[in-house]
Amino acid sequence: MSKNLTHLDEAGKAVMVDVSNKEKSDRMAMASGQVIFPKEVFDSLASQEFLGKKGSILQTAILAGIQAAKRTSELIPLCHQINLSKIDIDIFPKERSLEIVCMVKCQDRTGVEMEALTGVSIAALTIYDMCKALSHDIQISDIQLEQKTGGKNDFGR
Repeated sequence: MSKNLTHLDEAGKAVMVDVSNKEKSDRMAMASGQVIFPKEVFDSLASQEFLGKKGSILQTAILAGIQAAKRTSELIPLCHQINLSKIDIDIFPKERSLEIVCMVKCQDRTGVEMEALTGVSIAALTIYDMCKALSHDIQISDIQLEQKTGGKNDFGR
């Protein structure tokens, strides 16, 4: 495998990738992750339809994830500012966990994987923040890219 890290120059200095010569194309990325609760905490939250003293846990996490995806370039130093055309975050209850899926689209010169991963991460952290009063034994797990299309290489897990 002869791939090189794209955010380092020949001298090992951090650089932002120059995408100015690339053609704009439709780009999409989907990421997922989960928040795992102790059984009694999950059962309690589910019985209250995931409504807490701070409001709807799921809707707050979705809004936080969307906001974070839009601000990815401010959070991750070498990410490009991208004009996003779609962000969709879904949160599904599973057996003692909440599954988070974030899909991001744009038409640009670079992909949106980092935006999708950031959306999932911040949604998960928001869920933790809203539920930590019930338990600190909450795990954020398995944040990963599921799919990407557009650009040089497509990817699917």
